[in-house]
Amino acid sequence: MSNVKFTVAGKMEDKMEDDASGRFVDAWHRGERGETFHERHLSFESWDALARVVTGKRMELLRYVRRNHVPSVRALAKALSRDYSNVHADVKALASAGLLETSAKGVRADYDAIETRIAI
Repeated sequence: MSNVKFTVAGKMEDKMEDDASGRFVDAWHRGERGETFHERHLSFESWDALARVVTGKRMELLRYVRRNHVPSVRALAKALSRDYSNVHADVKALASAGLLETSAKGVRADYDAIETRIAI
């Protein structure tokens, strides 16, 4: 199972940077040992920034894409019974955030879970 890990900064920016540095060093050492791994870490400056990207409709879209083969944004809009232009905008925003992959083969979400760490 692969996961995407979100970090929402708040007052702990220095701690978050230390965590990113530690993940880099850990990945470097695993690579030196020949281990293969796939991790994705996304950071948001605030809860509001996360909430602008990951809305309720976009979570619904992510769940659908994760569970189904989606050949195109148009097919996705039809499957979700949503307006094409709104789905297109959502796919673009989620792809920009690194949560979706789009290609000639379709739209994909290649992870099983999203973990969120929010600094208070």
